[in-house]
Amino acid sequence: MSEPLCDSLWRASAPQGPTLTPLIGELEVDIAIVGGGFTGLSAALHLASLGVSVAVIEAQEIGFGGSGRNVGLANAGLWLEPDKLDKAIGATAGKKLYDTLASAPDYVYQLIDKYQIQCEATRNGTLHAGVGKLGLKQLQRRYEQMSRRGAPVQLLGSVEAQQRIGSTKFNSALFDPRAGTIQPLAYARGLAHAALQEGAKLFDHSSVQKMEPTSKGWKLFSEQGHIHAGKVILATNAYCEYAAKQQDQKFIPIHYSQLASKPLSEAQLASILPNKEGVWDTCTVMSSFRLDQQGRFIFGGMGGKSGALENWASQRVSDLFPTLSKVEWDYYWTGTIACSEDHIPHCQELQPGLYSVAGYSGRGIGPGTMVGAELAQWLTGNIESLSIPTTLLRDVPFREVKRMFYEIGAHAYHLGQQSHALD
Repeated sequence: MSEPLCDSLWRASAPQGPTLTPLIGELEVDIAIVGGGFTGLSAALHLASLGVSVAVIEAQEIGFGGSGRNVGLANAGLWLEPDKLDKAIGATAGKKLYDTLASAPDYVYQLIDKYQIQCEATRNGTLHAGVGKLGLKQLQRRYEQMSRRGAPVQLLGSVEAQQRIGSTKFNSALFDPRAGTIQPLAYARGLAHAALQEGAKLFDHSSVQKMEPTSKGWKLFSEQGHIHAGKVILATNAYCEYAAKQQDQKFIPIHYSQLASKPLSEAQLASILPNKEGVWDTCTVMSSFRLDQQGRFIFGGMGGKSGALENWASQRVSDLFPTLSKVEWDYYWTGTIACSEDHIPHCQELQPGLYSVAGYSGRGIGPGTMVGAELAQWLTGNIESLSIPTTLLRDVPFREVKRMFYEIGAHAYHLGQQSHALD
């Protein structure tokens, strides 16, 4: 069953998306895209701008899935350390992918400017905050590897990191000035408006129940209509349903929940993230935090929505920022991350003319936008290859066991941290 609409700050504060209708009747296009998130909308926008007839069909509403539940950090690169990326796919392929995603924030903010997307775009950089000795060593490795590749990152010591974050609990931070924050659902809706402006067709509340190959490509069946397309892109990522259901075996789903506070006071805003960077930490059970343009504090952590996570979030925020010891949460929502086995997104050609893209592993804004743009160029013959691997993925062995490992591990961590705080 579909995940119900959540009590999300992003849904409460985003400008309206385009008014769409379900797919009814028969339609013929060059390329059909299943999924109205960052990848699907970017691909539609760029295909339409190249004169390709394209239609996006979304089972719920634009940005319903992981795109609209994102933390909203428009970062450069992947979660993987650059040397590990080279080791995973080879130095040449690793450099190509690294260089492409290094420019992702530039491209995201260029699109925002070009199409005047109202998404609270703030480009003051992001901070990867170090916790403990292992966290400091991790940031030192990342700094060395990223600097060697020309990234303008800065490794901040404890004093500057604590001043920039507004908390004494971090011993370092890796600052990336290329990055920034956005309102992710507003960005997705803005991409939808832009795709329509370029001539794409978009349909919502239309799940693809079945797909069949034809002599000219593919036929997609929804509840009330069908599409004839020469090629099909499955851009559902972690939200695989109906005809795309089998693709959910190619990744491990990881839940990530966020809470948003009431707007902070002027005094609190003067000391907590005064430069408005987005932050995530080096903990194994990662957490993130940022502000929106209304001054709300947004805190996120691994794991599904639960009382344990909410209690831990309140305790963790109080520990990090004593002035927020009585934080009140107005919003609480959960999204699902598609984590590939190698933490790298992949494009698979499942059958001739049928492509699936998934596995952003929590880094969806920049990569999703860039992969969508590259798909448009690749499928029209303007580039020879994509930056991401185009390998046919195996089903993840023991997928459900691994999913439960992450979920139970996060839950146990939250409970353990609460118990520790009470000791």
